[in-house]
Amino acid sequence: MEHVYLARQVILREDASLFAYEVLYRDSKKRSGVTDDRYASSAVISSILNRFGTKEILKGKRAFIKIDEKFLLSDLIFTIPNEFFIFSLFDDIEMDERIVERMEQLHHKGYALGISDTVLNIHTFEKYNVVHHCISYFKLDFSQELDKNAESMIENLKRSNIEVIGAKIDTQEKFELAKKLGCDYFQGYYFAKPKILENEKFEASRANVLHLYNLLMQETNIDELTNEFEKNPEISVQLLQFINSGAFFFMKPISSIHHVITLLGRVKLAQWLMLMIYSKSVSNKNEHTPLMEMIQTRAVMMEKVLKIIKPDSGSNMLGEAYFVGVLSLINVVLGGDLEELLKNLHISQEVRDAILEGKGLLGDIFQLVKDVEAFNVEGIIIFETKYHLDPQSIKVALADCIEIEKKLAK
Repeated sequence: MEHVYLARQVILREDASLFAYEVLYRDSKKRSGVTDDRYASSAVISSILNRFGTKEILKGKRAFIKIDEKFLLSDLIFTIPNEFFIFSLFDDIEMDERIVERMEQLHHKGYALGISDTVLNIHTFEKYNVVHHCISYFKLDFSQELDKNAESMIENLKRSNIEVIGAKIDTQEKFELAKKLGCDYFQGYYFAKPKILENEKFEASRANVLHLYNLLMQETNIDELTNEFEKNPEISVQLLQFINSGAFFFMKPISSIHHVITLLGRVKLAQWLMLMIYSKSVSNKNEHTPLMEMIQTRAVMMEKVLKIIKPDSGSNMLGEAYFVGVLSLINVVLGGDLEELLKNLHISQEVRDAILEGKGLLGDIFQLVKDVEAFNVEGIIIFETKYHLDPQSIKVALADCIEIEKKLAK
């Protein structure tokens, strides 16, 4: 499988304790490879929320994310949870009326803003004076020659409640100078090089993401929406990781994709799909990976067998059956311990028990699915006997799954 990469670099306090991270985009060659800053910013945010997870990558800290003018002015920015990220503006952004207005809007809505890796001189100090009330952080570039009045300008920034980060510090001398000038935090190769993080790249088809977005815009009923999501395990898995980002708090454990869609609502769901499109986290190829094909087959098989045993099964129970299939390999997709992941994803006890302990009807069906995968004839016969099934019924269900997979692959 392809992998997706991020680079995470620590930002430290003077006592070397961790203050925050800067998270940077890396392409398939583990290089910055940025050709479009807006897409790079979206890709970083989408990867943190949908693939790595905020708990795994941020560990309770915030992430500085570099953004350009296009990303700043896009309404997409208001869909991003403000508690995880600090938007760090490139220093080539001019402080015109549109920019100032947008920064004030973001500040009013609780977003933290900073200026990225800037040479502090009289020009830049005056440039940002108009938005001092909106800025929380100023990153001072120590790879460039410092202005002779840098110390007094830093004092002025701090009087405006702006905290200063000494950035690109690569020697002990620069660290000592940054401390002397009054920097609050420190970042650079002297402390640590960016750590490359990687995760399995489970891409959703661009066409499928756009199709789901269009269905939402057309106010398609929730049952049809659920059905479409269930055809796309790549999207479903990323959606589960997104709601586990910590931006949402649910009173009840999640039991199905139908439940997730209901809890999020159409607007939030549409915004999330648009973030995926912006981030290039979707592929132009309309194909499943072998892993996702296996997940899809498990999910469909769970539903088919449940219908055989209980023909009158309602949408809630069918949704739980599908969920068992999707989540049964979540540890392979996201990496980590299966039991811990299910706990962190706030999954209902019934679904967790079926996957982890084989309990209940769904647990029995899940064991059957694994027996079918392993060609365990004895296990299949035991299941058919227990539920008084025709010996051909499982074969028919499996054949139906294969046909569905063929249709999805086209």
